Amino acid sequence: MTDHKLSTLILVVGDIHIPHRASSIPAEFKKLLVPNKIQHILCTGNLCSKETYDYLRTLGSDVHVAKGDFDENSTYPENKIVTIGEFKIGLVHGHQIIPWGDQEALAMLQRKLDVDILIHGHTHEFKTFQANGKFFLNPGSITGSYNGFTTDVTPSFALIDIQGNRVITYHYQLKDGAVKVAKIDYVKEQQ
Repeated sequence: MTDHKLSTLILVVGDIHIPHRASSIPAEFKKLLVPNKIQHILCTGNLCSKETYDYLRTLGSDVHVAKGDFDENSTYPENKIVTIGEFKIGLVHGHQIIPWGDQEALAMLQRKLDVDILIHGHTHEFKTFQANGKFFLNPGSITGSYNGFTTDVTPSFALIDIQGNRVITYHYQLKDGAVKVAKIDYVKEQQ
């Protein structure tokens, strides 16, 4: 039986684009994101400002960022591997994946990085899938900022709860002024 006290909470965000494409994170999301509840923050990039990074640090001190194509901070790595609990997690912005968001191209990167979970962004659209026993997550854009193809982007982010070899992903999206939450389960195959 899983002990919920041993769970680890991870905020997954990306494609924030403040101040260039959005003025702020929606208030409906900000009131859900409270300090000292989240152990890790994984960001797929395009924070675009130090102020946005500083805000993330107020939510949790363990912040990891992959460099997006609009990030001003050139010290962020192109990709990063973080180990949390039983999981090796790969973090990448996604503009390097051609075609953008392509499942086969993402699976190739997952194999190259040798990770259990690959978190990617760039498309500004929330999406998850599993392939070959691995989990793939795009948190979308927490601000709902437009991308190169559309201005109709639903603001979204994810919270991941790691409990042993199980990952519960909570998908938050803002639709018609209300926050909607969906749950996705992934269990790591035992080696």
